[in-house]
Amino acid sequence: MISFVGAGPGDPELITIAGAKRLAQAEIVIWASSLIPKEVLVHCDPGATIYNSASMTLEDVTDIYRKNPDQNIVRLHSGDPSIYGAMQEQIDYCRAEGLDFEVIPGVTSLAATAARIGRELTIPKVSQSVIITRLAGKTHASMPDGEKLESFAKIGGTIAIFLAASNPTEVQRALLCDDSAFTANTPVVIAIRASWPDEQIIHTTLEHLAQDVLTSGAKRTVLVVVGNSLEGIAARSHLYRPDFAHKFRKRSLIGTTSGRKTKADPRRL
Repeated sequence: MISFVGAGPGDPELITIAGAKRLAQAEIVIWASSLIPKEVLVHCDPGATIYNSASMTLEDVTDIYRKNPDQNIVRLHSGDPSIYGAMQEQIDYCRAEGLDFEVIPGVTSLAATAARIGRELTIPKVSQSVIITRLAGKTHASMPDGEKLESFAKIGGTIAIFLAASNPTEVQRALLCDDSAFTANTPVVIAIRASWPDEQIIHTTLEHLAQDVLTSGAKRTVLVVVGNSLEGIAARSHLYRPDFAHKFRKRSLIGTTSGRKTKADPRRL
């Protein structure tokens, strides 16, 4: 069995229970040392054969799959393998060769960043959409024509830009394009190696985004999150309002005013 396992954002405790179990059962583990801290390998069996994929090609990896059909193999991906994990080409190979596989999801660096700053990314009346994207960079040929950062900036919401350290000036320019939903004062969080021991979290604005990334000196493992969901007091969610009914709860006529229970006016429900 080949298990594609999300290692999480970096903290070895943020791998899922299922992911840790697969590592403990694996006879072969393939991991990327450039993206995953070695501390995550604490979950591996001491007798497992470990391959570092940082210098390997797809063919090198699939050759291990081909030569070890009866072994439990873990292909360890950073974050969640469904986000920029280059997993699909491996799954396609497994299907073509009739190899058994499974996918164990992981915690993304975006989720770790939101947790670290204590913010929900989908705030009522502020942002109900989260866009995950990246700069084209060296792999610009992979970027579809309609998915430019400028296009997403015109939509607004909350935007998470992976691999942002390669050209922060271009990120800033694109987000402040003509007709952008953002302004120079829009809040920004720069997360560098989120959940790693040397994590850096920088709170800034779009006006200072490029300079703050450059000043940090970070060259990789940088996530930029942009949007008004990153600060301020949130509007109350409808889901838990007393006057909002759903399948599991009836509408209540009891409201609260200044901490005192009061009869709600049914004409306003």
